Amino acid sequence: MTQHSHDPAAPADALTVEVVELIGTVVARYHEEYEHAAARHALTGAQARVLALLSREPMPMRRIAQQLKCEPSNVTGIVDRLEARGLVERRPDPDDRRVKLAAVTDEGMGTAGRLRASLNFAREPLAALSAEDRGVLRDLLRRMLGTA
Repeated sequence: MTQHSHDPAAPADALTVEVVELIGTVVARYHEEYEHAAARHALTGAQARVLALLSREPMPMRRIAQQLKCEPSNVTGIVDRLEARGLVERRPDPDDRRVKLAAVTDEGMGTAGRLRASLNFAREPLAALSAEDRGVLRDLLRRMLGTA
């Protein structure tokens, strides 16, 4: 009887183990670089992630927590600290005045842009790939995440 790779009890083949280890290494390096970049802007990694998320669009705390896969109470504290630094503000949702949205200020948008520009880790290894290879990688990652 053969075991299939989708069987959780099946031993992983060597290629799968290597791919998982390589993904783990990429993720660990990215987090390390992200934490260093955040620290250069006097932010924690979590604050930097919230700022980056809000630089795309204002959103309620609940949605920030869903995006970052953390507790809404944690997000409230992070937004409080970003607000105290003038990087984020709370404003009423134009569609539902009972809901507060967290939104970046002009200063927050500038900080988010500088933070993004200072992230070298992701750019350097990707620069070794052709545009076609980067497209293939993107498509494979989307398929892995079910967003293709």
